[in-house]
Amino acid sequence: MPKIIFEKLIVSESENWIILNKPSGMITESNPFEQALEDHLKAYLTKNKKNAFVGVVHRLDKVTSGLIIFAKKKSILKILNTMIANRQIKKAYQAIVEKKPNTDSATLVNQIEKDIKNKKAVIHTKPSKNTKEAKLKYSVNKKTHLGYLLNIDLYTGRFHQIRAQLAHIESPIVGDSKYEGIKHEQVEKGRILLHANKLSFPKNEIGLASQVHCAMDLPNESK
Repeated sequence: MPKIIFEKLIVSESENWIILNKPSGMITESNPFEQALEDHLKAYLTKNKKNAFVGVVHRLDKVTSGLIIFAKKKSILKILNTMIANRQIKKAYQAIVEKKPNTDSATLVNQIEKDIKNKKAVIHTKPSKNTKEAKLKYSVNKKTHLGYLLNIDLYTGRFHQIRAQLAHIESPIVGDSKYEGIKHEQVEKGRILLHANKLSFPKNEIGLASQVHCAMDLPNESK
């Protein structure tokens, strides 16, 4: 992926947390094999503080872009992790799909299993010991030159949930070949047209005001 200017990824920042706009093609969390967003954040924070702390609160897939929050203190990471567990942090996405869903708006509830071997989510019709409930709501926003733009509210945070659930209703995300989506010449390699465009939080003690929305639109593909 092209060289990034980290400061341009910063959407909002306080002494406790930082919200970034992750580019597609980059992993969230550090590993020995490739540079991650966490590494770039660590380098940015250590310019002003030698032993800066970076706490990963949630993750976005490598092929997905959008908003993500990190903690800058261990105590704040604990609070944010609790908020995530209690579903107090609301996440919304935009996606461009090839085929318009049969209904313009719907809530999808499925049983989903993580296939570790194939690194893929599998939808099942009945619950089992290996499945978890996955729930989202989508609405069709508009038609674009690449497909149909959907607004998506995520109620559960399962592995590859949005990608698998949309493919299950035969509306795969553009570029998402893992879930039967077609590759498109206008979409760069290593990217799918799924973008985390909104985060909102309840009012709390760490300086996040009530219902903060940091909306970021999909890049030019949505036009």
